[in-house]
Amino acid sequence: MLTYFKWAFWITFWGFVLAILHYTLPQNDIVRIVDTDVRRVDFGENSLFWAQQDVGQEGTTTRNRDIRFIDTVPAKNGKVMVYRNEDTGWGWPPYFKLDSSNLQAEANDLMSTKDNPQWVSLRHYGWRNEFLSIFPNAVHVKPVEGPDHRVINWFNIIFLTIFAAIAWAIRVRWVRFRERRIDPVMERVEDNLEAAGDAVTERRGRFRRWLDSWKSK
Repeated sequence: MLTYFKWAFWITFWGFVLAILHYTLPQNDIVRIVDTDVRRVDFGENSLFWAQQDVGQEGTTTRNRDIRFIDTVPAKNGKVMVYRNEDTGWGWPPYFKLDSSNLQAEANDLMSTKDNPQWVSLRHYGWRNEFLSIFPNAVHVKPVEGPDHRVINWFNIIFLTIFAAIAWAIRVRWVRFRERRIDPVMERVEDNLEAAGDAVTERRGRFRRWLDSWKSK
């Protein structure tokens, strides 16, 4: 039972960590920008997945505000993909994005039609969920040569390598600490419990023999 609990704990823990990394780390999509607009959004249970008002403006705690959106068509599947365009400011995730207005202007300048496409690499973080009305947040856009352009995300490769190295180092040190400090203590406790159990059994045996001696008289 304890083994199942331990596995359930670690699966839940690492699933949570991977979900945070997948949401936070930057991703790059090759898309064609078809439109940009500003819409009034009323926040509800999905407010956790929205950033904040532009840095320096008031009203960051209101339940609704104007949000910039960038409508695109990805090269890989041709389906519509919508991104929001919000400042992250000095909060989480730490993109320190302060130029939403500039990014919106760049997106407007890079709009194109299906007959004369201008493909761009759009960097973003976050998820798209139609049921919860969640949109990934665009952080950078630049033109590329064509729909087959390949982007190698060196930041993610370096970050995940360092993260895995740190996690492995922590695990190795924890295993060594457990073998040196915790396991000997647990063994002594188990030995003491076994000794106590043997003592109790011996006392019960003596008491039983004492009762039998009285029965035989």
